[in-house]
Amino acid sequence: MAAATFAKAAAVAGVERIVYLGGVAPHGAGSAHLRSRLDVGEALRAGSVQTIELRASMIVGHGSLSWLIVRDLAARLPFMVLPRWLKSRTQPVAIDDVVVALLRALELPLAASAWFDIPGPVTLSGKEILEQTAQVMGLRHPHTFEVPLLSPRLSSLWVRFVTRAQWSVAREVVIGLTEDLLAQDDRFWQLIGHPQRLAFAEAAGLALAAERGDSRVPGAWGAIERARGLSKRSA
Repeated sequence: MAAATFAKAAAVAGVERIVYLGGVAPHGAGSAHLRSRLDVGEALRAGSVQTIELRASMIVGHGSLSWLIVRDLAARLPFMVLPRWLKSRTQPVAIDDVVVALLRALELPLAASAWFDIPGPVTLSGKEILEQTAQVMGLRHPHTFEVPLLSPRLSSLWVRFVTRAQWSVAREVVIGLTEDLLAQDDRFWQLIGHPQRLAFAEAAGLALAAERGDSRVPGAWGAIERARGLSKRSA
């Protein structure tokens, strides 16, 4: 309802184009969180103002909630229970590339409203994302133990304990990881002349560099990170 109201207000105000950043469509039913993002895009595209909906999976960058979850898990857990759903695959995209996509979408010639996936350059499982994040941090890969019965809802509880991410949103993000979140294609990058995107490791390094501009992580978890040597490598 809010999206439909926004679309109507934009038309009254004379807005020429709306650019909306949503999420990749799951192949199955998906979580309520993922479905709501798709519903917002559909409501905006149904309005009279021309709309481009960009669909991203995990955005790698300082300030991204999904990146914060991954960063904190990799930094703080040398041992990790690995639920089966962490085998699900996605195509993480650097926040720098997402900004390029948003800006270029403003001027992209289009005859009507449309949606596009904006995937990163490689496909990674949740386990591979955690391992590469630890490597960029200069830490050993977390030791993982596969547990087939740990559901996403139960997993979200230890995510709440370990990470700084807002739990009400992080819980829905984790629940949405039960299946692959893969783009249908990457044609948007070709349309805007931006085919070369940052690799995951480079995007993670930039995210960590941006984080270092803030104060050190406080509290017990900050002490654990410093004990693991992360703060020395990030100095």
